[in-house]
Amino acid sequence: MKVENRSIDFVPENERYGKPRSLFFVWFGANANITTVAAGVLPISLGLNLFWSVISILAGSMIGAIFMASHSAQGPKLGIPQMIQSRAQFGVFGAIVPLIFVMMIYLGFFVSNTLLAAQAIVNASPLSNETNIVLLGAVCFLVALFGYQLIHRFQKILSLVSIVVFGIASYYALTMAIEPGQWTLQGFSWVSFLASVSISVTWQLSYAPYVADYSRYLPTQTSSQQVFWYSYLGTVIGGSWMMILGAVLAKSMAGFSNNVGLNLVGVLGGGTILTFAFVLYGQIAINVFNLYGAFMSTVTVVEPYSRLKVTPGVRAGFMLVICSAATGLCTLAQDDFLQFFLNFIFFMSYFLIPWTAINLVDYYALRKGVYQIADIFEPNGVYGKVNWIAITVFLTTIILEVPFMSTSLYVGPVAQQLEGIDLAWAAGLVFPAIAYYWLMKRRKTSMSTLAEV
Repeated sequence: MKVENRSIDFVPENERYGKPRSLFFVWFGANANITTVAAGVLPISLGLNLFWSVISILAGSMIGAIFMASHSAQGPKLGIPQMIQSRAQFGVFGAIVPLIFVMMIYLGFFVSNTLLAAQAIVNASPLSNETNIVLLGAVCFLVALFGYQLIHRFQKILSLVSIVVFGIASYYALTMAIEPGQWTLQGFSWVSFLASVSISVTWQLSYAPYVADYSRYLPTQTSSQQVFWYSYLGTVIGGSWMMILGAVLAKSMAGFSNNVGLNLVGVLGGGTILTFAFVLYGQIAINVFNLYGAFMSTVTVVEPYSRLKVTPGVRAGFMLVICSAATGLCTLAQDDFLQFFLNFIFFMSYFLIPWTAINLVDYYALRKGVYQIADIFEPNGVYGKVNWIAITVFLTTIILEVPFMSTSLYVGPVAQQLEGIDLAWAAGLVFPAIAYYWLMKRRKTSMSTLAEV
């Protein structure tokens, strides 16, 4: 198998291949890991019982995946990675603004996934924790280097094996004893419930910045509906299943959240080589997504200034630097991983939701999926260097979200009045969608009027 030749450039029709059903395995596999299981512990940590945790996980997953799968449907039509398509909204140079935040998200997930993997094998590996982290980073680098085709194969194998392994884990989890009242309507709290829904929504949205990267090689005439539904079902089924498993185990195993990976290994029958291999496989698979996405984003940032030609050697160099930096961050130990993880997920939502609102409104409501691809790579093209409307709406939205925020680090005045309910996601979705649409339509009308004059 050869190293992928394409990076952020357009994929011509003669290089397109595949079926949309492959996307089910990609996104089911993307969720089949201990990080998703750890995310399922968060509703329990917020005080919900199992019934309300499951309802919030399902509701949030189904809502968030609508946006995620809508991004996925853009891939075959445009033939370019997701974040470079943001140049059509923000301008060739202006797209760097959301890219900076997206790259922080990639690094944050890389750290979270690697720390959980290292925790899982800490008692089985004869090597130091730091050495394990470095080795995990090296494997991720190699898989991401080969790119699109290998990642698809990697995810299909993971998906098929995960159905069996997590099926066994789910059976054992449901046979464990839990305290009474966990499957009743008791213990409901609007604050905790909405926070839990927000976690699941954000979890699905976290795939949005790179979801089209894995559908862009499909033929142009591929059904958008099929791309949407295979992506949607894969991520909803995979994500909901893993999170619900995490919630159940958090209630049935004392101290489960202290070391999710190692405790999950225990549920699967202890420290066999195959069990550890499966856990590591899942963590490596999802970290490959983050490394591949970080590479795409970095090239998108650099390309307008240098007209960079991404050869296999350049690709390897970029990925090595990014992987080394991310692996270095992993060595900074987290004393309270669960709280760090919770704050990180909320942090993601404050930047991802405004971006996704602008992108989807532009694609589906304003331009109806019609773009001039060549101009996305041209600073002097129709999309220009900077679209100040998009940037102003994006940054203004983040400022407007502040009063609605509710985390352990900061609670805004509106959230305080609402007894801790975090509605930043609602402000981050509604305001940019309306503001961007109205301002862009107004600009288009003004330009048409000037042209007539």
